[in-house]
Amino acid sequence: MSLRLLRPLLVLAAASLVLAGCSHDGASDKTAKQVAAPQYLAVARGRIDIEGGLLKLSMARDGVVADIEVHEGDRVHKGQLLAALDTEPARLAVTSAEAEQKQAEAQTKLLDARVKAATQRAERLAAAAAAGAGDSQSADDARENASQLQGEADNARATAALAAQKLAGARYELTQRSLVAPIDGQIVQRMIQPGAAASPQSGPAFVLLPDQPRIVRAELNESFVRAVEQGMHAEVVDDSGSGMPNLAAHVIRIGTVFGASTLEDDPLVRANTRTVECVLALDQPPPASMRIGQRVLVRFGTATAPAKTP
Repeated sequence: MSLRLLRPLLVLAAASLVLAGCSHDGASDKTAKQVAAPQYLAVARGRIDIEGGLLKLSMARDGVVADIEVHEGDRVHKGQLLAALDTEPARLAVTSAEAEQKQAEAQTKLLDARVKAATQRAERLAAAAAAGAGDSQSADDARENASQLQGEADNARATAALAAQKLAGARYELTQRSLVAPIDGQIVQRMIQPGAAASPQSGPAFVLLPDQPRIVRAELNESFVRAVEQGMHAEVVDDSGSGMPNLAAHVIRIGTVFGASTLEDDPLVRANTRTVECVLALDQPPPASMRIGQRVLVRFGTATAPAKTP
């Protein structure tokens, strides 16, 4: 065969080899991408939270704010004084209750002494009457007098006990005019000023972030509920653009009640989506950049990783 006739056949064979190689490379790339891409069992929107949420602390009684001991951003310890109302009315009530208690106790002591003396006199007169050396009527009168005094003494003791309770109540009311931290944490917000009126109905005086482990509250779409189980591994991915690294977590509980989504931005989708709350615990301490309320994406399990904790 001449060279002129072989040339088209050689070009066609070379082209076929190139096309076959390209097709093989494209299939290899597609397969590699499919292998590299993780297959998550479920994906849900979520937010960083804390068990029980932020604490909103209000003044327990009505009054005028006298002192504020902390500022926003301060770290506080359990029992630390945060703010106090004007305590003068409560202190006057304590002083008055203390005076009433002292008066009642003094009256009780006086009557106890009179009862003792009257009882002894009644016993002597009764003995004299029994021996024929005294009047039986006088003995009866002395015994009646001692009985009356005993009743007055019992009443005085009851009055003293009531005064003690009143004093305890006054002292309790004095403590209620001071607001203390119920737990270790950080003051996130302060909503009162010295000299302003405050009351339980006027709203919180402080918002406290407790020193408690961070959790993730995810809204699990109803189509994914059966795919997620307690103990399942998950990956928490930043959805706010803050640069937070991906965090490992695991499911600690799944809700039993469906509700509307609160994290969906589209109001139409939010109104027609049913979700179940899924709470996850982080497997390592969170970074300092993590904030309460920060939005995240939660990826539950993968096709190549175990779905449950050992």
